[in-house]
Parts: sequence; structure tokens; C-alpha cells
Amino acid sequence: MAVISENTHFNADALDNLVIGVATQIGKHDSGMHKHRKHQLLFASSGCMSINLDGVWCVLPPSRAVWIPAGVEHCAVMRNVVDYRSLYFDVDVSPLFPQQIKILSVSGLLRELIERMAHWEWKKPVEEQVNTFALFCEELLLCEEEHFSLRLPTDRRLQRWLEQVMEGSLIPEHLAEMALNIGASAKTISRIFSRETGMPYQSWRQQWRLQASIERLSKGASVSDVASELGFSSDSAFISYFRKMTGHTPGRYL
Repeated sequence: MAVISENTHFNADALDNLVIGVATQIGKHDSGMHKHRKHQLLFASSGCMSINLDGVWCVLPPSRAVWIPAGVEHCAVMRNVVDYRSLYFDVDVSPLFPQQIKILSVSGLLRELIERMAHWEWKKPVEEQVNTFALFCEELLLCEEEHFSLRLPTDRRLQRWLEQVMEGSLIPEHLAEMALNIGASAKTISRIFSRETGMPYQSWRQQWRLQASIERLSKGASVSDVASELGFSSDSAFISYFRKMTGHTPGRYL
């Protein structure tokens, strides 16, 4: 069985095969932080997932997948209906598999391979998997890596603020306003972000707005609504920003 529901008991680590695939449609859901002894490739054929990977946040529209090496703690959050696809591999299946987190641009061929493998029966004979598996490995290694991820700060002074941002109830403000609301100086906030995320707060905020816009657009929100919600002065200003960050207009990117 590969097509599961939310009521299906599933433990990838307890199953043994060349590939363990999962295909399901999930509504609002939070997996909680967890990890596997297997490598995992996570993909949404429609909808969008929000992923926390060992303190790094990214979103997965249908143009992206994420490779999660064995042992990496992660949490997947779905805020709308998502066609969820997941593939699991034993760590000794292929020495070519990445050993670090990778966010990948999904080619048309890789998309079709994921879809096929996610629907395989868990007891499918290995000899019936090897050709497709070999093509999958080749295509995985050819995928371009994307870098639209965001390290999250861990300083306790920011935790309540960060919780509100990640649950979508707060849009990150400009630095002066944020510092006022948190009760710390702008210099202190800047120092925390540079130390814990590797970038100044304003750069972090811009990257957050990109991820948030991709998530909202993937759920069907209009460019106008996203531009307004995320504080852009106009639709054209948002489109210009999006093109600068990704190289594409929102419609072309998605």
C-alpha cells in the first residue's frame, strides 16, 4: 500500500524495500518535529508545505522538493490541502545520495518519477524497481539546488515574536518597529540576527517575505492580495521584487 490516509499507521523505518513511497492528500496538518533512520525526499504535487529543517525554514511549492538526510529533525506544516508525496531510502541504498539538506528545483522528469514511485506498493519486488530507481538517482543528481531557505533565530527574547511570525499571525515589521514591540534596541536585534541567522535583520525580513509570498501564491492568493498583505506599495513593486529575488515573475516561477 502506498496511498494512505491520516488514519493509516505508518512507520517508514519499519519497512524494508529499495524505495518506500507515500502518496496522500492532507488538509491542515502539523507533523511535529521528528526524524527518520532513512533518507527522505519530500514533495507536494499541488499545494504548498512549510518545512522546518533543524532550525532552517523553507516552503515547498510544486516546483520544489527537499532532500532530508537520515537523522535530521524536521517538521512539515500544511495550511491548505496538499497532495503530499514522500520517498524513503535506506542509507546504504546508494552512495551517491546527498549527505546534507538540499532544496531542489523539480524537473518535469523528476516530478513524474516521484509520482510513480510514491504510488508503488511497499512490497513491490526490487527487480521491478531498479530501472526506475536508477533513472531517479541520475535525475536527482542533475537537479539544480535552490537557496531560498531561512535560518531561524533562537534567542529567547525573540521566541514569542517568531512563533507569531511562523504561524502567520504577524508580518515581520521594519527594524525600528520590531525593536519597539520586543523591548530591545535595534542594535541588539541586529546583533542577534547577524549572529544566529548569518544575515542582517532587513535581509532576513526580505527573504521571509519571499518565502511567505511563494506559500500564499501556491495556495491560490492573487498577486494583488499578496502584495497588500506583505506590505508592498503596489502590485508592480511586489512583482519587481519577486523577479529580482527569483529571476522570474510570480506566475512564471510557480
